Amino acid sequence: MPENGRGSEEPAGSRRPESFEAFARVSQRRLYRTAYLLCGDPDAARDLTQTTLAKLFQHWRRASAADHVDAYARTVLTRTYLAERRRRLRDLLAHSRPDPRPASEHADLRVTLLAALAGLPPRARAMVVLRYWEDQSVESVAELLKCSESTVKSQCSRSLAKLRAQLGDAHIYTAGS
Repeated sequence: MPENGRGSEEPAGSRRPESFEAFARVSQRRLYRTAYLLCGDPDAARDLTQTTLAKLFQHWRRASAADHVDAYARTVLTRTYLAERRRRLRDLLAHSRPDPRPASEHADLRVTLLAALAGLPPRARAMVVLRYWEDQSVESVAELLKCSESTVKSQCSRSLAKLRAQLGDAHIYTAGS
């Protein structure tokens, strides 16, 4: 028996914070990238990532028991983003910032794409990011956002049409041109 008088096994609850810390270290960057695509603002993305990690820590026992902890974390992140948008917390910050300048002809694709994504409503933006950036299936996006698969398909179709109209000629943005 060890010096402290306890058995060699630690209680399961004492391993939880270390397990969460390991998860947070590995997942924080990926969560931030998704949050940045959703928010379009680095400060808001950091806040969303930290809020998501705080919620995961608070409910780590339930989260760590999930079959796919990464999917659970992505669900928390997306639902937190949508809830904050509904409560208009992000709109208060938008009033204190000047309007973004329109992307120039020679703007980097990333900047142009972010500007185009900013023109989508929050829920449609979440669907496009999850479906095409995160490469989620229609079924998983529908489940995540608690809507029907046909809603995901139609919203993504409309959103892509809007993005195409905003971005103009597609051949400008492809590597083969």
